[in-house]
Amino acid sequence: MSKRPGRPRGQSDTRERILLNARELFARNGFDRTSVRSIASAAGVDAALVHHYFDTKQQLFAAAIHIPIDPMQVLGPMRETPVAELGWKLPALLLPLWDSELGAGFIATLRSLLAGEDISLVRSFLQEIISVEVGRRVDDPPGSGRVRVQFVASQLVGVVMARYILELEPFASLPVEQIAETIAPNLQHYLTGDLPGLG
Repeated sequence: MSKRPGRPRGQSDTRERILLNARELFARNGFDRTSVRSIASAAGVDAALVHHYFDTKQQLFAAAIHIPIDPMQVLGPMRETPVAELGWKLPALLLPLWDSELGAGFIATLRSLLAGEDISLVRSFLQEIISVEVGRRVDDPPGSGRVRVQFVASQLVGVVMARYILELEPFASLPVEQIAETIAPNLQHYLTGDLPGLG
């Protein structure tokens, strides 16, 4: 009796092998330059099996770096938000997420990544998933989208550091709505306003 193709024994082992190889390739090559096919090849499985466990490359990346949040929870609504409202939408989406149980797992993962050797994975996530997704929509003047998103990232990473990692009071205890409303105009300015040196 022949085995079914592409379905090695021990599904749990197979999934872990895919994640292990994905993590290594993402760290070495970044998100954009790592294909699902190359991960499948390194793991010794068919690419269809990778898609069986992880629908998209973004979901595989999130699982590989132990982010307990599907990036599409953020990217999906962002795609439907007009550019003029992105600065308000981002913190309104992210802050409640970070304050949730899922968010606690994300913060713990981020803390360990920053403390370890996997800073390249954080950089890849910010620059190759978030920056590309939002940056192309705010690329005015042409070539400015990436740095605009990095200004936004600097503000959001600052919120994460102050609120969740350093736990600075009273900031750590402020309602998420208050923080979101306070930083939104800055975020929107970074995304669509005039910035020194950008055209």
